[in-house]
Amino acid sequence: MFFLNSVEIAKILLKIKAVTLSPNKPYRYASGILSPIYTDNRLLMGYPEERARIIDAMASLIEEKGIKVDVVAGTATAGIPHAAWLAEKMQKPMVYVRSKEKEHGKENKIEGRIEKEWNAIVVEDLISTGGSSISTVQALRSAGLTVKDIVAIFTYQMQASLEKFSTERVALHALTDFSTMIETAVKENYISEEEKRIALEWNKDPQNWGKKMGFE
Repeated sequence: MFFLNSVEIAKILLKIKAVTLSPNKPYRYASGILSPIYTDNRLLMGYPEERARIIDAMASLIEEKGIKVDVVAGTATAGIPHAAWLAEKMQKPMVYVRSKEKEHGKENKIEGRIEKEWNAIVVEDLISTGGSSISTVQALRSAGLTVKDIVAIFTYQMQASLEKFSTERVALHALTDFSTMIETAVKENYISEEEKRIALEWNKDPQNWGKKMGFE
């Protein structure tokens, strides 16, 4: 197996526009905050070659770290396709975890076969504040599974997520991160040095960045 480094992963995401940067005309997230960067790793579904490289990198990282995996768990909905491809690659069972229990049928929150004491690895497409990841970890642990690791394609490296993962005693393994993405975007001429500065300011204080920069 081989392992793509974080710069190579960043290049893939920038190339297919899964990550786009617009420091001078920021995006508004569902939470209401403004951001100079937007990530949509769902776009990997439309690029078979690139998604295969991403999944190979995930599998290689898991092998390199010596992480024990009995079942691959995807977060609904964005983590599901990546979890499915990884489970197929590793020939492991797969489940996905809903944001809340179904209101009909068996009222499941976890979909798929699970066995108590299985070691689960959580698959995320993107880590921002870490809320959905922690909810997934807690649901799996409540069902009797052991969860010590999360693997993600990309992380914004927000302090909020670092604190949550530390509190829950779960390790995050991201293929690439915000600082690498910004540096790569400059070197590949997606943004300028000034735009890089603006983006880095956002990462320090995402909640108040829009107001500080005069966008609202």
